[in-house]
Amino acid sequence: MICTQLAVLGAGSAVIVAVGRGEPPARVLDAAFAIVGVAGTLLALGYLVLQSAVTPDTASLSVLFWLTFLVAAVTGTLVIVLDQALVALGRGASASLRYALGGGVSLGAAALVAWGAHGASADVLMACWTLGTTVACVVGAVQLRRLVGYRPRLSLRPARGRPLLAVGLPYQLLTLTERAPGLVLPLLLAHMVAPEAAAYWYPAWMMAWAAYSAPMLMGIVQFSEGVRDPARLVSTTWASLRWSLVVGGLTAAVLVLLAHPLLSLLGERYADSSAGALRWLAAGLVPYAVLQAYNAVCRALGRYTEAIVVGVMLGVALCAAALWTADRGPTAMALAWLVVLSIVAAAVGLRLIAVLRRVRKNAR
Repeated sequence: MICTQLAVLGAGSAVIVAVGRGEPPARVLDAAFAIVGVAGTLLALGYLVLQSAVTPDTASLSVLFWLTFLVAAVTGTLVIVLDQALVALGRGASASLRYALGGGVSLGAAALVAWGAHGASADVLMACWTLGTTVACVVGAVQLRRLVGYRPRLSLRPARGRPLLAVGLPYQLLTLTERAPGLVLPLLLAHMVAPEAAAYWYPAWMMAWAAYSAPMLMGIVQFSEGVRDPARLVSTTWASLRWSLVVGGLTAAVLVLLAHPLLSLLGERYADSSAGALRWLAAGLVPYAVLQAYNAVCRALGRYTEAIVVGVMLGVALCAAALWTADRGPTAMALAWLVVLSIVAAAVGLRLIAVLRRVRKNAR
């Protein structure tokens, strides 16, 4: 997942900007998919080689693992760009079908492995995950063709790629400040605290991400609409924030009420250790939605430097607070995470109101 986030290179955001400015979608998409395909391949290979050199005791030498890891990194990166491209083209609702089919295939494959083998090696589990991302990618390609008539003609010509990267890289840095804390913290816990600390934290975080995905996707829509119609940025922002809280809030409520049963699917030890953490993380939906609305406005207005500074400070504070409380268990870590996120979201919320007031004043 870290490889996919790094390999995007802001291409999805650049597609939103380019299509919003009226550039031909097919030419933009051809360059974007080619760039992230190459970047995903190189980063995945680099990670596998680096892991084999630095930590050979945890590296997998299985050919199946290497192949499926490469495919997962490339298809996962393509799916991220597909999400943003379809939002830019006004077809954002198609994401639910992609993820439902991809997730269902991954879970179904893992269930078959569990039922038939009562356990599996890392390469087999990686193959189950890869199967799901591949299905999501194929479904996205079919949707692009059926909904907007796009047929890929991938191009790596510098004349097309350079402008896309020039637009996308600043947005990429901002996106990394949003995603990096959640992706990096399990690695920090495993190496600085204990593997068990990472193991109990990670399922709670990934389940909470089901609620956080609503503000994240609404932020993409808000950004796209802000680029396409700057005059409606204020109304779009408040509408996106409301929908983030409604849709994400329903998911968060389910996670709070069913935290123990959901985590018990992984085992009673997970449920006993991480249910409290999942509830606190689910409560973080509200400050996370405010942060996403602020970042989307900064993207639409080109104020990414300000948002990147805020994001870096927040990411460092979140990881530091979680590591500082790690010896008290995942519940204490999640509470520290929520407190830090809420404090920053309160400050960012005030800043968001001030920026939107200025936008409204300038529009009159």
